[in-house]
Amino acid sequence: MRLNKPGACTARPFLKWAGGKTQLLDQLQRRLPGEVLQGGITHYLEPFVGGGAVFFAINQRYTFERADICDINEELVLAYSVVKHDVENLIEGLGEMEKEYYALDEAGRSAYFYQVRETFNADKEGIRFDRYSRSWVDRAARLIFLNHTCFNGLFRVNARGHFNVPFGRYRSPRILDAENLRLASAVLERTAIHHGDFTGCEQMVDERTFVYLDPPYRPLSSTAQFTGYYRAGFGEGDQVRLAEFIGTLNQRGAKIMLSNSDPCNEDPDDTFFDSLYAGYTIDRVAAKRTINSNAGRRGAISELVITNYPSVE
Repeated sequence: MRLNKPGACTARPFLKWAGGKTQLLDQLQRRLPGEVLQGGITHYLEPFVGGGAVFFAINQRYTFERADICDINEELVLAYSVVKHDVENLIEGLGEMEKEYYALDEAGRSAYFYQVRETFNADKEGIRFDRYSRSWVDRAARLIFLNHTCFNGLFRVNARGHFNVPFGRYRSPRILDAENLRLASAVLERTAIHHGDFTGCEQMVDERTFVYLDPPYRPLSSTAQFTGYYRAGFGEGDQVRLAEFIGTLNQRGAKIMLSNSDPCNEDPDDTFFDSLYAGYTIDRVAAKRTINSNAGRRGAISELVITNYPSVE
């Protein structure tokens, strides 16, 4: 592993993703284990890649011998694979969609959005998510288009796995960012992309691995449920299962960093994570709540950063 020289152009997430870590990047990077900075870590692993803010930031600042990203969301894995393997055809498709969209008035844009959404959902049954094909490029273009033009930039599916976020009514959404897609493709060229549950990553881990985990957050209240990224959801039982998995990775000697919600924002007596990760380092860092239908409740909160090594703060 070596420290890369900072450049003017760096890849950013090409999808808006609820719970993305862009706002926390500085705080997370300050908490990287010393082994990353000193060259003792040769493998980067992220089992819940989501929008990839942490992945892109760390893998452009440092060069690892190996990088692996994984997610259970098959649409997300498809999009990453297309950006990696076929970015120029993706750019061409998005450019055509952007041109068609910008030529319409608001009513026309709304109709265009819902037609793309209908096609995206109708085509789902015919997609082989386990076999790369040219149809993946069209699907990735539709996903990026919907993500950049839907309400709040959300990815949410119903029980059938169909995308169900409404039209966003933005004046000038950035549908195509060709430069960023090419930069992201360059980072992904040296990255292995996997689809599946986080537990499938266990055999990839050894004492020279740094693992960053950003799972679906435990809701802060009974009315804050947002589990639409995965049809099966991610409940408290999954949080416990994840803690057990982290215990296994800890035994393998990996350096581990986990992000999650801080229940104490709503209930000072809720020690769910403090108890679950007793013996680990638990830091509370300042963040901003961004997913709430009530704009007045999108304020400052704390989030948890849990590591199996001492904090440098």
